[in-house]
Amino acid sequence: MRIIVLLSVLLFSSASLTHQLKNSVTTVLFNQRTEHIELMHRFYLHDTEHAVEDLFGNQADMLKHADDQQKFADYVAEQVAITDPNDQPLQLSNVGFEVDGKFFWVYQEAAMPKQPLKGLKMTHGALHELWPAQINMVNIEGKGKVRTLYFERQNQWHSVTF
Repeated sequence: MRIIVLLSVLLFSSASLTHQLKNSVTTVLFNQRTEHIELMHRFYLHDTEHAVEDLFGNQADMLKHADDQQKFADYVAEQVAITDPNDQPLQLSNVGFEVDGKFFWVYQEAAMPKQPLKGLKMTHGALHELWPAQINMVNIEGKGKVRTLYFERQNQWHSVTF
């Protein structure tokens, strides 16, 4: 009986630790067909609910309340910015958001500049003020090999060249 209890405790504690990592994944895609730079931000739905509650002071239900979803999407949009290598901002437009299983997605896009980009600079500070261990990983695709940037609390801006 003790072994069953011990195994149960270990099982439940390991299950609760599986989502202790605070992270998000963003894809920045240079879409030549649409001539847009598309950003797709993926967050754990569980994290988004806690974030809405902590940031806006209300009980959140990201599955049922579109206003909670919109608040989080707007928050993400305020935390992300992209510039060209000369620090000229690329205007990001909010395209939408959706719940997909255990994830919440936020979509943005920017028109590709007339002059070909030789690189870009980016910041992504979502959730850093709530969780010091939050890491926002960004994969940049469509400009040669995939490049990955990691944004931690102390990191403000990163740059890549193509």
